[in-house]
Formats: sequence, structure tokens, C-alpha cells
Amino acid sequence: MTLTKESFHGALPPASEVTKADMASTREKEEALLQSVTTSGAVVPRKRAVGRLVMHSMAMFGREFCYAVEAAFVTPVLLSVGLPKNLYSLVWLISPILGFVLQPVVGSASDHCTCSWGRRRPYILGLGIIMLLGMALYLNGDVMISAFIGERDNRRTWAIVITMLGVVLFDFAADFIDGPIKAYLFDVCSHQDKEKGLHYHALFTGLGGALGYLTGAMDWGQTVLGYSLASEFQVIFFFAALVFLVCLTVHLRSIPEVPLRYKNEETKILLEVTESYKYSTIEEEIKNGYLKSTCTEIKAAAKPGKCAVMSHTEDQRRMTLKSLLKTLLSMPSHYRYLCVSHLFGWMAFLSNMLFFTDFMGQVVYQGSPYAPHNSTLYLTYKTGVEVGCWGLCINAISSSVYSYLQKILLPYIGLKGLYFIGYLLFGLGTGLIGLFPNVYSTLALCSLFGVMSSTLYTVPFHLIAEYHREEESLKLQDGEQAAEHGRGKGIDCAALTCMVQLAQIILGVGLGLLVSVAGSAVTVISASTVALIGCCFVAFCVRYVE
Repeated sequence: MTLTKESFHGALPPASEVTKADMASTREKEEALLQSVTTSGAVVPRKRAVGRLVMHSMAMFGREFCYAVEAAFVTPVLLSVGLPKNLYSLVWLISPILGFVLQPVVGSASDHCTCSWGRRRPYILGLGIIMLLGMALYLNGDVMISAFIGERDNRRTWAIVITMLGVVLFDFAADFIDGPIKAYLFDVCSHQDKEKGLHYHALFTGLGGALGYLTGAMDWGQTVLGYSLASEFQVIFFFAALVFLVCLTVHLRSIPEVPLRYKNEETKILLEVTESYKYSTIEEEIKNGYLKSTCTEIKAAAKPGKCAVMSHTEDQRRMTLKSLLKTLLSMPSHYRYLCVSHLFGWMAFLSNMLFFTDFMGQVVYQGSPYAPHNSTLYLTYKTGVEVGCWGLCINAISSSVYSYLQKILLPYIGLKGLYFIGYLLFGLGTGLIGLFPNVYSTLALCSLFGVMSSTLYTVPFHLIAEYHREEESLKLQDGEQAAEHGRGKGIDCAALTCMVQLAQIILGVGLGLLVSVAGSAVTVISASTVALIGCCFVAFCVRYVE
């Protein structure tokens, strides 16, 4: 189908009406609508500046900073409010179960959202607010309850309830937000910029985690803020909330989205051509003012300011959870294989990370968390836990460094090589730690955790982008519009993110029993075994686009 000057003029208002266009329209929406159009009729986002991609990656920095704070403080907080041991597994299971059930629903809803602000950003903002609320509750719940309830037993009960609610809300939102962020990147960037964006995401994920762990390792009780606020937990909340709010604001202002209705209308105008004449460049029409006038009419017709989650037509096709699960099961086999490999990766990674500090205290330092708190065994265990936190900091820094190296290695070994190496190095590293538990070798091998972390945050989503690019190319060859494929990027990113929650559920049910029977050493051996199985799966089952 060819875009001609005559048909273009027929679809647009006369030149005399251009001067009457609405000049008060926002710069953001004009920038979003002025995209390049290929001769095949596909609307392609223009090249994004590096600064914009860095701004987009700030959400991952803030999210990982808050994650690191949670990893450092959630166990002491739960212990300080008196949470019974038999409720620990309940705290860690509620959030992933909710995420596993609702993640595809949110992904599908964001694919069809017609908010004038865009499809993904309303969900990112909402989940960011829930993250802040959850963090406020689990770090300040005890202080808040003490201010309202004086009776000791009631105060303890409500403190446990509020703290558990905060942990569940935070984990729920922090796990959820990754899918819309990735889909947002895929929507507004060209294929080359998607690759760069994923690498920047991994880089800032590692930096945010490292800074979060360092913030948690500092003794804030002896600072001015420590004396001014009620507890060290409130100081940590102040810094975490400030960092996350700044990062979220920068992210939401990074790259403008094309609202779904505007995008559909623009595509319709640009592609409805019945005559075949010489191609007239879109730049000429922009210079003449026609596209600007058309964009103004589109914005007026779409009624900006009204945030409808689904249009009237789409509302008739609203998916129930049952039909959505059928959609997920009907995915092409290479999508399902990618999800399974992602599940193996996160099971291995979380099996090691959730119990790593305990492994350092009990196995490497030969301490005991059950000994009296003034005993040598307990103090030795505490020292091991602190050294384990530094190991996690090394993991975060190595994740940032490796995300940069990925860009150098990609042209030489491809996505298959990056995926295989990530799983292989992690499997070998955790195996060596389990077989030879030594302080210095363990800290050195912590750098391989970062290789796995960077791999899990980039390569699977990179493959999703490749799959969609291939599907769109095939549809264009068949004469169909690229935007008409039924399954959106949002639900595919959500399906991948669901594997994180599924891994947490499996580990929450099974690994805790293994640890209670065989000790913490079983965690790194289990991580190594699962990673090496995943390594074989990545090599032989996952499909790679040539």
C-alpha cells in the first residue's frame, strides 16, 4: 500500500484551515504523534536520545533501591513487632499468589487502556503509589499504632497486622510494576532503542540495589536525622521514599506515549489510501502544516482529560480471568518455552538470594541464630549476616558492570550466548560456594550473582521484543496493519513477570521445608542444580530470532 500526496491531502483538512488549528495543544502529545512512517505503512517511533532512555531507566533505580531496603530491614521489622514464626510463610506467599493471578489481567488492561496520558503510565503511577503506601506501613506501622492504641496486647496485634499488610502491598506493587515499565519502553522506542533501554534498565537496577544495600548498612541512629525521628526505620523510609518519588517522577516525564485512541486514529488516516501515485514524504507534509492540524483534530475528537480504561467497542471484548488464562495458554510455543526458562532462572536466583545472608552466618561463619544473643555463636552469626550484605552489594555492582558488557558481547555471541552464559556462570558459582564455603572465595563468586541478575532483567524481554518485531514484519508482508495483532506487548511482559511470582510460590512452599530439614547449605546447592537445568533448557528449547 503506497502513501500518496493526493490521498494524503484528501484525508487531511484544507491548508486554509491549518492556521485555525488548536495551537494550545501540549508539546508532549505533538512530539508523541510526530512519528516517522515507513513506506510499508508501519508507524515507527523515532530515535530516542540517550538522556531520555536514562530518564526512563530511573524507575528501575528507585524500585531496586526500595527492594534493597526491604531485603535489609523487613526481617528485623517483623521480629521487632513480634510476628509468630508460623506466619512467616504466609507473609511471603500472599503477595506472589496475588501477583500470579492478577498480573496478566493488569497486562491486558494496560494493552487496552485509552487514558489520554497513555496506556502504561497510569498503571505505573498507581503501582508506585501502592509501593510507597506499603513501605510506609511496614517501616512505620509500629510507631503509627503506638500513637493511637495504648493497650499493650491490642497494640501488638494491630502492629503485626499493619506491618504484614505493608509488606504484602509493597511486594505486590514492586513485582507488578516491572511489566508496565517494560511494555512502556517497547511502545515508545524503536528496535535499536529497545536494546539500549533494556541495558540501561539493568545498569540502573544494579546501581539502585547497591545504593540501597549501602544505605541499609549505615548506622543512622547516631546521625541528626536519627535523633530527630522516632527510629532508624523512619530515617530509612525518609530516604527510600525521597529517592523513589524523584525517580518515578523523572521516569513518567521521560518519553511521551501515544494514547491508544490517538494512535488508532492516526494510523487510520495515514493508511487509508486507495490510489497509487508517487510517494510524498511525510516530512513535506509536516512542513506544510497538515499533520499538525490533523493531530489537533484527533486530540479534540478523543476528548483529552477523560481517562477511560477501555473504549465502548473494547469494553465488549473485556477479558475475564478465565478467558485471559486461555489466551496465555494459546500463546505460540516459543513464548511458553521462554516463560519456562525464565521460571527456572528466577527459581535458581531467588533460592540463593533469599537465604544467602543466613547461609553466610550459619555455614561460612559457623554461627547460630538460635543461640543466646550475648553468646559467641550468635555474635559470629550476626557478623556473617553483615558480611553477606556486603556480598549482596557486590552482586548489585557486578550486575551494573555486566549490563554494560552485554552491549559489547551481544554482536559476537548473540542473545543465545548471553542467556546461556548467564545461567552457566551462576550455576557453577553457586555450586562452588556450596562445595567450598570460604569467606573470600564466596565474596568473589558473589560477582557471578550479578551476571545472572542482569541476564534475567534483559535477555528474556529482549527476546519478547524480537518475537513481536518478527510478527509485525510477517503481518506487513501479508498486507495487514502491524498494530492489529490480538495479543499486546503488555500481556507478554506480564506473562514473563508472572514467572517471578510463580518461582516465589514454589520456593515458599518447598524450600522452607528443605532448609528446616537439611540446613541453609541446601539453598546454594538447589540454586546451582536448577540453574544448570535451566542452562540446558535455554540452549535447546528457547527459540532465537536470526
